Amino acid sequence: MQPSDSGHTGHTGQQVGLVMAAAMTPPTLAPSLSKRSWQDQGVITGLSTGSHYLMTLGAQDVIDVVAGLAATSAVFPDGWSDARRRSVAGLVSELGAVPLGLGLTAYLDRAGVSTPARGAARQAAWRLGTTALCGCVLLGSQAGARALDRAVGADGRIAALPLSIPVGLLTAAVIERARASVPEPTTTGPDTAARPSDDVPTVPGLAAGAAVLAVLWGSGWVERWTAEQVRRIAPGPTPGSGLVWRLASHAAFAAAAGLGVNALWSRAMLKIEAGSSDVDPWMQAAPGVWTHPMVSGDPASLVSWDSLGREGRRHAVTFVRPEVVVDPPPLPGGRVPDDLSIPTVMGEPARAHPVQVFVGLDSAPTPTERVELAIAEMDRTDAWSRSMLMLVSPTGTGYVNYVAVAAAQYLTRGDVASVTMQYSKRPSPLSLGKVRDAREQNRLLWLRILERVRAMPPDRRPRVVLFGESLGAHTSQDVLLGWGTLGPQALGIDRALWIGTPAGSKWMREVTGAPRPDVDPALVAVVNDHEQFLEIDDEARARVRYVLLSHDNDGVTRFGPDLLSRRPDWLGPDRPRTEEVPGRSPRGIPAAMRWRPVTTFFQTLVDMKNAQVAGSYAAWGHDYRADLPEFVRDVYDLPCTDEQLQRVRDATRRREEFREAAFD
Repeated sequence: MQPSDSGHTGHTGQQVGLVMAAAMTPPTLAPSLSKRSWQDQGVITGLSTGSHYLMTLGAQDVIDVVAGLAATSAVFPDGWSDARRRSVAGLVSELGAVPLGLGLTAYLDRAGVSTPARGAARQAAWRLGTTALCGCVLLGSQAGARALDRAVGADGRIAALPLSIPVGLLTAAVIERARASVPEPTTTGPDTAARPSDDVPTVPGLAAGAAVLAVLWGSGWVERWTAEQVRRIAPGPTPGSGLVWRLASHAAFAAAAGLGVNALWSRAMLKIEAGSSDVDPWMQAAPGVWTHPMVSGDPASLVSWDSLGREGRRHAVTFVRPEVVVDPPPLPGGRVPDDLSIPTVMGEPARAHPVQVFVGLDSAPTPTERVELAIAEMDRTDAWSRSMLMLVSPTGTGYVNYVAVAAAQYLTRGDVASVTMQYSKRPSPLSLGKVRDAREQNRLLWLRILERVRAMPPDRRPRVVLFGESLGAHTSQDVLLGWGTLGPQALGIDRALWIGTPAGSKWMREVTGAPRPDVDPALVAVVNDHEQFLEIDDEARARVRYVLLSHDNDGVTRFGPDLLSRRPDWLGPDRPRTEEVPGRSPRGIPAAMRWRPVTTFFQTLVDMKNAQVAGSYAAWGHDYRADLPEFVRDVYDLPCTDEQLQRVRDATRRREEFREAAFD
């Protein structure tokens, strides 16, 4: 076996990386939470296999460094040549890394990968073990090819064949066949984990993945060439020091790439934030025409129309009218909104005019000043006189779910005040860095409201409820972090409804995870749909105060960085069983979906993107609008007849259809 330049034993890091990339390609075709386009499949295949390839190069470099140091060990006979020492040391290092890496992985799995540090350790151990395993398989294949070459007298033609990709694909086939023979407890037949389904565009997806890989390969070639030059000119006579310098070059290249990405990111964010202040053309004349003194942004309001931002202005004009609407002003194009007022929909007079307080990010320069402005706006509108205060934490852009607010306004007959404070101008996936700011702003506002409510006579105090969607659910739950279910009780929160809570919410994990002394699990329910909520027995359901509505196929509620290094509970033996409920988002996790390091991360990332694609008014993915009237009624305990609820459902759907047409 001829030693390589790096002191290895017949293969290079690039060859081992190709084995790993090829072995990881078929699993990228496994179905996940949502249907994919060929572009989606290309992104998954390209990024997943590319990541495996690059990380395998790094792991192989570590093995090579160990092998280089071991080659100088005194345990080898003095008569051995340097080439033989390097060859044997490389082979021993490769063979030793397999049980070391995979054994540590198995140990961490049994002990529980419950922290990011343990997750990183598991990923490193798994990467080391699988890289060494790929190297051993490749070495064995190369040895077999040379033996066959000698046996048939092929003069080196067989031995010269590139084996990395065929060996990787064969390895994948063996692994997937073994997995298929051991189905998960929730499956009813053979596993189809690595077989494409109708939701996966195989051929065009693989072609797109190859294009992504070509770009990654070009970038990787530049990086490897640079690292190799550094290795060649690196100082130091110590064996293996060149490889250490090459590892340092890898790190420097990654840091430089990070700086470039950061600069591009900053410019993109500035453009996105500028766009969030655009005004819908027909809304230029909305103040005083489509608004009301009980709504922020009206000429009578303390909050200026211009400071609301695009989402705040849209929110300001969509309140439910408490009186029958006669001769409403038409929108551009001659569209005239239907009369969907409270008396028309509920069949009874409104009790009060709904109050909508909204403070934009530009309404005041600091969080403290924005909170003071919100309190002053509540005083101006006499929001304290309403029977229910609805504290709304919006999504990243400031979007407030129109169906949730409208349903509350209908079901309270207008006797409700909603209070919303914007914390970002970016879409939710790009606003994760704003969570801390939103948490502090919400906490200060809620404490001020708690102070005011508790100063009121007990018989005049409004009920205080929470509503949050997507990142808004995360930011409102973060206020309660560390307090379990005692948190909302301490803040005087009577009820809470959160929809599409991102997987990164630590409070959600607090109240749904291992038992804690500050958590009463009977107060919390996590459900996929209203029928599932009704399946809770009457006595237990009457105790529930905080409901997390999370569709099982919503990638937003599933995606997180921990998917890189550990299997989540929702892909374990106790995963939700699949079930179709007419008119609802499908329950359960597809039985064919299995967890795979890195690959599942990119699959769920695409699922998260697809879950947020605008579609028809239906309960699916990250769209919860069709679910909300029933949940608003039951979670906030707002009485109405079944006939009234059906009219609210019809009205909110029609309002959404009209709103989308107007804003588009």
